[in-house]
Amino acid sequence: MDIKQLIYLCNLERERHFGRAAEASFVSQPTLSMRLKNLEKELDLNLINRGNNFEGFTAEGLRVLSWAREIVAVYEGLKLEVESLKQGMSGTLRIGVMPQCSVSLAQLIKAVSEAHPGLDYRVAEVSADQLIEALSSHSVDVGIGFFEFSTLNELRFQLVPLDDGGVDVVYHPDHFPQLQDIGLMTAEQAVTLPLCLSEPSRYFRRYLDNFFRQAGLELRPRLESTSIFQLMQGVFVGIGCALVPRGHLIDEMHPVLKRCPLDITPMSRHAALVVAEAGRATPLAQHFFTAAGLWLAQQQTEKPDR
Repeated sequence: MDIKQLIYLCNLERERHFGRAAEASFVSQPTLSMRLKNLEKELDLNLINRGNNFEGFTAEGLRVLSWAREIVAVYEGLKLEVESLKQGMSGTLRIGVMPQCSVSLAQLIKAVSEAHPGLDYRVAEVSADQLIEALSSHSVDVGIGFFEFSTLNELRFQLVPLDDGGVDVVYHPDHFPQLQDIGLMTAEQAVTLPLCLSEPSRYFRRYLDNFFRQAGLELRPRLESTSIFQLMQGVFVGIGCALVPRGHLIDEMHPVLKRCPLDITPMSRHAALVVAEAGRATPLAQHFFTAAGLWLAQQQTEKPDR
């Protein structure tokens, strides 16, 4: 058994296809298949359900795969540690982020980059359910999203809570001049507006829907999208108003847009920046986590009283 076989196994889990797994492993498909069959022979176990195509892992394969993830993560961490010793902290950090979290990821990355200029970043949007799995399987190094803190503690993740600043109604004053006189918008006022909202599968949208439903009201969006860019364009041209977590948007990018707070109860889950426990997080993830925590704490102390 060698590390490449375990890497091939992890790539097959991620790609769910022999050809794509071979491409991700930088080998030919026959080579990948042969090395995985050799692994099965050495372990004397069938790991993969094979038909005309990849058909998943056997029960034994899933057990071996869980160990493979851990070993590959430690191996990758060792390589990064060696590189950082030779040439300083550098490499690509994989970040999984839930849409519409209460922090601007770009501003966070910019702040960390000042302390660690050698870091590069690969960011993927993931759902609430996918993020815990991605962190546990080491397919991302850092997670930013909404969590049950008890679950994070059970899984022994490190976390930095993100401030729950509430929800803002974002609008263009040329299209909705009447909103400029509202200091705090009620739920009853919000449901009368045409709205630009993320699609119902998103956690933040489910939070909004549940709040309004409990108030005996129903949101009727005029525009729904998985793309924040499309939603903000809709706000800009006057299709409707957006409901967004405070802190999610960079105001300077939309100088003509205005906002007013929505009177809404806090989420049951908590926003947080999360990495694996100390000693299991990669060096890149640990350095990012430490620098990000310092920046977030500084932002909190500098925030004006609301």
